[in-house]
Amino acid sequence: MNATAALPRNERDDYATLRSTVGAYPVTAPLVRISGDDRLSLLDQFMAKSSEFVEPDTVREVLSLNADGTPFAVLLHFEMGEDSWLLPRTQVTAEALRTYVDGLDVPAGVTVEIAPEGWGATAFEGPQAWAVGARFVDFDISGLTLHAVTEAALPGDPDAVAHMARVGTTGEYGYLLISNAPAAAHEAVVAHVEEQGGAVVGAEGLARVQAEAGMGVYATGFAGLSVSEGDHSWMVDWNRLGEFHGSEHLVKPTAGTARLTALAAPAAARFEVGAKVSAGDQGVGTVIWQSPSANPEEELVFALLDTPFWGSGLELSGQDEQGADCPLRTVTLPRVIARSHSTRIS
Repeated sequence: MNATAALPRNERDDYATLRSTVGAYPVTAPLVRISGDDRLSLLDQFMAKSSEFVEPDTVREVLSLNADGTPFAVLLHFEMGEDSWLLPRTQVTAEALRTYVDGLDVPAGVTVEIAPEGWGATAFEGPQAWAVGARFVDFDISGLTLHAVTEAALPGDPDAVAHMARVGTTGEYGYLLISNAPAAAHEAVVAHVEEQGGAVVGAEGLARVQAEAGMGVYATGFAGLSVSEGDHSWMVDWNRLGEFHGSEHLVKPTAGTARLTALAAPAAARFEVGAKVSAGDQGVGTVIWQSPSANPEEELVFALLDTPFWGSGLELSGQDEQGADCPLRTVTLPRVIARSHSTRIS
């Protein structure tokens, strides 16, 4: 065996794979299947955006709240055939989902199955992800537009049920395969990914690309921040306050609201959660999370900053793990221009 080939992959390998070719990973979050004619009325009880104009065979990303108005989960909402499906983007257990649903008024004739037996999902993302997706459909893959869902075929298993959605987490091309034969689906995805020079990727490299795309919440969760502080206000239909679970406690963001902000730091700088961020001698915020160090060019730090210090391009400083002052600069997201922006689906 080639000694180099036997070396374990690390987060930088995975980061490079996602940025240059295509990476696959199993989705471990519990699926939820909702059936019945009045299922959309149930969804409208807890989704921060209405289901009124949702089309069949589409997927969208929605926010749900706890009763006190704090964020509960970011969910993917699929409309596939006669069912609605949900898939958490942020970390939440099947038991937490059951408790959450138990607190809702489920309409007569609507059934909710959490983690239905035999179902699972696999994702693949990267500038060459479209070439993998093409292997599961019998039409030009460019016809599967962003946020569309289609039936998919698993090689060698004609009886398997599978749906493929064009949706991702990284800013690169992304697809999600949901199937009642999840092991076969994952195996098929990995085989086609490897044909494109890609590989299975781990959580660290994936989290870095997600953070650079502005979706660090997938890896970190909400870190105790409110909807406004976590910069999730764009996921709320503010005309529906009082109409969905927890919304009566929401407060519209203002120019004076502290906000989660991305900052660039020198490579190899490390910060503890809660570290002070300063503008000169003035404390202006605290570190909430640091992205994995998969990009060798810089570190990416997220801090809750007071207004107006969440503006872009401001030179600040923070105490690193050694207690020394380290330069920080507020930056815009996405932080990296995705290669998929210049890679044509063909």
